[in-house]
Amino acid sequence: MKPLSLTNRIALLFAVVVAAVLGMLGVVLDRAVDSHFRDMDQHILAGKLELVGNLLAKARDRAALDALPQQLDDALVGHHGLTLAVLDAAGRVWFASTAETFPHPLLEAARRHERSLITWIGDGRPYRGLAARMPAGVSEGGPYTVAVALDIRHHAEFMHQFRRTLALAMGLAALVTAGLGWAVTARALAPLREMGATAASISASHLDTRLPEKRVPHELAALATSFNQMLARLQDAFRRLADFSSDLAHELRTPISNLMTQTQVALSRPRDARAYRETLESALEEYDRLARMIADMLFLAKADNRLLVPHREAVDLRLEVERLIEFHEALAHEAGVALAVSGEAGVHGDRLMLQRALANLLGNAIRHTDRGGTVGVSLQRDTDGVVIAVENPGPAIPAEHLPRLFDRFYRADPARREGGGVHTGLGLAIAKSIVEAHGGRIRVGSEPGLTRFEIRLPAA
Repeated sequence: MKPLSLTNRIALLFAVVVAAVLGMLGVVLDRAVDSHFRDMDQHILAGKLELVGNLLAKARDRAALDALPQQLDDALVGHHGLTLAVLDAAGRVWFASTAETFPHPLLEAARRHERSLITWIGDGRPYRGLAARMPAGVSEGGPYTVAVALDIRHHAEFMHQFRRTLALAMGLAALVTAGLGWAVTARALAPLREMGATAASISASHLDTRLPEKRVPHELAALATSFNQMLARLQDAFRRLADFSSDLAHELRTPISNLMTQTQVALSRPRDARAYRETLESALEEYDRLARMIADMLFLAKADNRLLVPHREAVDLRLEVERLIEFHEALAHEAGVALAVSGEAGVHGDRLMLQRALANLLGNAIRHTDRGGTVGVSLQRDTDGVVIAVENPGPAIPAEHLPRLFDRFYRADPARREGGGVHTGLGLAIAKSIVEAHGGRIRVGSEPGLTRFEIRLPAA
């Protein structure tokens, strides 16, 4: 079954709410009108009882008592639908204006000196009656039970018609409300439909489209803002993915092209074992580069899926940096670069991961330092934890490159972007993943003469 649209749901909800409110109002009105008729009938009946009681009280002798029925008939002239009966002390009917029989509960209530207004059906007609015990002026035959009843058929017909009209009005009101609710809701949801149409037009090639934030209602502004922010993130992710795919193709193309070229050259003519060995050794270097690139990509994939869980242990950062300096001493000496470390600090983290991140930063700094320069590593503690800074002298990195230095395969130097060399272009991305896996953050700043990579790790 197809679910109702939001417009139809709101319209139906409006109709149900209005019907419920009108229904409660109808019940209140029905009871108020019925109570009004009941009070009016009781007032009329009580007046007749009082009249009969006065006539009985004035009958002080037998002659006056015998003349009383005629006076009672005269008192009922002009009161259509009014019935009167007087019963003596023995319960016999002493006077009756009609043959209508009064119900037993009404007479019993009068004998108990209770005036209870009772409604009943007699001969197919609705009646409402009142009865009371009244003494006569003469003691003979008293006290008398006087019962008076009123035909309330016209009241019942009015209430029946009133209830039908009220029900019809409530039904029409519910239908009109549903229609108006549908129209108002459809108009109110027009901005939402516009947002839906805009969202439907967005594709991978049109991620620059944005939802209007100023022309939407206040309730939808937060949704539009969140959606636009999501689109901005998607656009950035698509751009990074496109750049990454392009860079990956360039990075893989170089070693594969080298392997194909070497293989074609080796197979172009017969060669001796030494030549084939040199070809295989050269191919092995390319295979090694491909293997390291794949290993680095798997490492970053684990980091992206939050599967990079560091092993926690006490790490002496000064000792690890000194070991890395010793390891890179040959490379630094060949490049004519000096290495220095200052300060001491320790953290709880994965020693091998932190060692890899620092090695990537140190190797990157050595490669971008001119001969005669010094790469410095400083360690210090502050109120937030530990700060590790790797600094190297050299020309400033343009500001537009700084935000993307930690992207995969990104190189600020255009001459180094086409693969080549022994480095995969993933070192800084791996360093960032390791730092973030430890709950820290990494940033870079560059100015003429100095580039500084700074790692902040939380205190243990």
